[in-house]
Amino acid sequence: MNERIEKAYEHRPKDWIWHLTIAVVVVFLMLWSAGSMETSGTTTNGGRMALNILKGIVNPDRGLLFNLTMQGVPYLLLETICIAFMGTVVGAIFSIPLAFLSASNLTPKPVAFIGRILIMAIRTVPAFVYGLMFIRVTGPGPFAGLMTMSLTSIGMVSKMYIEAIEDLDTKILESLDAMGLGTWQKIRYGILPQLMPNFASTAIYRFDINLRDATVLGLVGAGGIGAPLIFAMNAYRWNEAGSILIGLVVLVLIVEWISTRIRVKLTRG
Repeated sequence: MNERIEKAYEHRPKDWIWHLTIAVVVVFLMLWSAGSMETSGTTTNGGRMALNILKGIVNPDRGLLFNLTMQGVPYLLLETICIAFMGTVVGAIFSIPLAFLSASNLTPKPVAFIGRILIMAIRTVPAFVYGLMFIRVTGPGPFAGLMTMSLTSIGMVSKMYIEAIEDLDTKILESLDAMGLGTWQKIRYGILPQLMPNFASTAIYRFDINLRDATVLGLVGAGGIGAPLIFAMNAYRWNEAGSILIGLVVLVLIVEWISTRIRVKLTRG
């Protein structure tokens, strides 16, 4: 027994050269990436600027923070939530048929391949670029942000939906075939009831991402709270910037807590 173990140990795959090569390549890439980074250093007023930002966050403009008009933080946060929520809903709805058409276990492989290429193309373009494109088409405002969130959601949500569909037990599909059900009947009565918890969890997770992206899209005029934030920072109104940042932090924490509880509930039943 010991002789066989020693013999197997002597003839074990000697892949240390391969591991060493990978380590050398990774170290080289890290050094090369670090060498390409350049910094202009800290400006003369950099420390003072950072101190002003901290003072603005610690001492926010309470008049703006609790202002219930259209210029106040609560309304701007509500607009941001609406953009993220509607963008998620529209994107999730359009992702369902696209995911089913792109699932290789339900549709012919050529059709699934075309669907995956389309999804990949949608995911390639950043949300910031989509925002600039839609602003040119629809004009600045929340609708441009809604269209951007919808399109970017399709790229990610469709991919997650495809993975959930392809992980289905094939025996269920075989039993439905034996009953003589058509394709849409199988989807309606045998597949969707199993996929809905996974679909809902994915949509909630995407809503968390869209909430942060909607803030950034406001910088290009696509609605939300991003535009007032950048205007306040450019005008050195740090108290207003602090009020907006505090509102964002509180909003993200609340939404994150609620969405996490919902996802756990959907996952564990």
